[in-house]
Amino acid sequence: MKRFLIYITLSFALLLSIGFSLSLGSMNIPLKETYLVLLKFIGVSGNPAVNPLNEGIIMMIRMPRVLMGIMVGGALGISGAAIQGIFRNPLAEPGLIGISSGASFVAVLIIAFETLLFSGLSEVLGHYLLAFGAFAGAGIAALLVYHLSKTDGQANVITMLLVGIAINAMAGALTGLISYLANEQQLRSITFWMLGSLGGATWQNVSCLIPFVMIPMILLPFFSKGLNAFAIGEKQAEMIGLNPGLTKSMVVLLCTMAVGASVSFSGIIGFVGLLVPHLVRLIGGVDHKFVLPASALLGALVLTFSDLVARLVIQPIELPIGVVTALIGTPVFLYILIRDKKKLTH
Repeated sequence: MKRFLIYITLSFALLLSIGFSLSLGSMNIPLKETYLVLLKFIGVSGNPAVNPLNEGIIMMIRMPRVLMGIMVGGALGISGAAIQGIFRNPLAEPGLIGISSGASFVAVLIIAFETLLFSGLSEVLGHYLLAFGAFAGAGIAALLVYHLSKTDGQANVITMLLVGIAINAMAGALTGLISYLANEQQLRSITFWMLGSLGGATWQNVSCLIPFVMIPMILLPFFSKGLNAFAIGEKQAEMIGLNPGLTKSMVVLLCTMAVGASVSFSGIIGFVGLLVPHLVRLIGGVDHKFVLPASALLGALVLTFSDLVARLVIQPIELPIGVVTALIGTPVFLYILIRDKKKLTH
């Protein structure tokens, strides 16, 4: 009953956040009109009496941004919970195994050297080149980490963690080198992309993102039993009939798909994958049957709210969303660490 109430509360809060995100901005739209447009969008009402200008702003500008925020936040939240389950480490996150650093390295490479190295691909992919490159970089980094961590055909979690740290360091160094060589305009683009933004959301981007995010979000909860078994150790999980190698492989693959696609469209957004699963466990327990879907819901809520703050706090300038998530997440995370430091050190 408690977990059902948590689901209801998170869903209601997300709905409120969606309403305010669609309503507020450089031009404020009454909440009543916003929800009438939203009801029309989901097919509940036919043709509400709404100002056509307001409807156009909601449908063409704000709705794609909100939907992207929901998908990216949900993907980061559920992937963070799954990665923490695999590593049996509450401080783990998708970036730990090189997903974010691989994506950022290739994205920065494209921003700085698009005309020199990627002119042919640019003609084929157009404005999707950056998204495609970031997604490919995330996949290559995760694949490299996974294969280098294999021992006797099985991926070792500790080795995977160490290889991930090495890949992150290498990608970070190369990203820094490219940033140093970039001109002023390129450097501004690189900085803004690495701090994250939903400002480039369009219906095309949303439609491209849907399969890459929805497939992992649907499939990852099916691994909740395996992730629960991982909490008592891989050997014990194997003794009760689970295949730890298959579970690790599938979870890493699905998380790479979700986070790589999200990062490719929104840039690097920190703290969501790390903090959200902590908060979910705090309010509802450690069972992954609850933690995974609840993390997706809370991740979507956190990111839509953060995007709203990023747009409103210093209008008409828009803050990078990664700055907002870090400013919100750091105090909360420090509070959790201080409160539970005895548990974490024993």
